[in-house]
Amino acid sequence: QVQLVESGGGLVQPGGSLRLSCAASGLTSDYYAIGWFRQAPGKEREGVSCISSVDGRRYYADSVKGRFTISRDNFDDTVYLQMNSLKPEDTAVYFCATDSIDLIYCAYPLLFGYWGRGTQVTVSS
Repeated sequence: QVQLVESGGGLVQPGGSLRLSCAASGLTSDYYAIGWFRQAPGKEREGVSCISSVDGRRYYADSVKGRFTISRDNFDDTVYLQMNSLKPEDTAVYFCATDSIDLIYCAYPLLFGYWGRGTQVTVSS
């Protein structure tokens, strides 16, 4: 059974940084994409960043390119999202998700079947 547990959210001032962690367990396939999605109040869930299990390719939404970095510790199946230069519009609940699909589908959250419970990120002065 796939389990994803997020941590690292919190309140940060604009321009600040946070690092989110996603501890994954129960991953039985060698082919999958895993990454981060977010949902702000009144908005649809969107793909933020994903990483491929096969070759380490990364996807970033245009809104976070150059500010966010996704990485993975293959030893303990933990995925990180380093978020720098945070903006108020980054405020959302951030979810970790995975499925046995290609990285290119990171922009389509509905295609991912395994989700964590989420962690709140609030960017405010």
